[in-house]
Amino acid sequence: MVSIAMYQPDIPQNLGAMIRLCACMGADLHVIEPTSFPYDERKIRQSAMDYIDKLVIHRHASWNSFKNEMSGKRIVLMTTKGADSYANFEFEDGDILLAGSESAGVPENVHEDVGARIVIPMRNGLRSLNIVNATSMIMGEALRQTNGFSA
Repeated sequence: MVSIAMYQPDIPQNLGAMIRLCACMGADLHVIEPTSFPYDERKIRQSAMDYIDKLVIHRHASWNSFKNEMSGKRIVLMTTKGADSYANFEFEDGDILLAGSESAGVPENVHEDVGARIVIPMRNGLRSLNIVNATSMIMGEALRQTNGFSA
């Protein structure tokens, strides 16, 4: 199964939407801290509604903690600075799709640590999609390729 990781998320509503996406698709969610907002489960529950109880959320204190715990798994960074289009990328069962923080992406050392970097091709002059919209597109392709939907 493909899972999702969020690197130091900035917007609690995006975390709530990502929780809903993961719950609906049967994927685990990894949150790499620190977040730029207080991780208050009650408030996150408000934006995630009842979906928060339908998935496993793993919290990691830092990038290094996450990277060490995920040793042996391929981490695929979804980035605006990627080299490969997600549509041409060969996903594997067990991949972790990594989304950078909404305001800053990920630092260079994270780019260097991941197993692959992918991008969504877009029209010139436009920066990026909403993080959850982009993740949904890429996750859909990853699940299609790996027959990974777990209902």
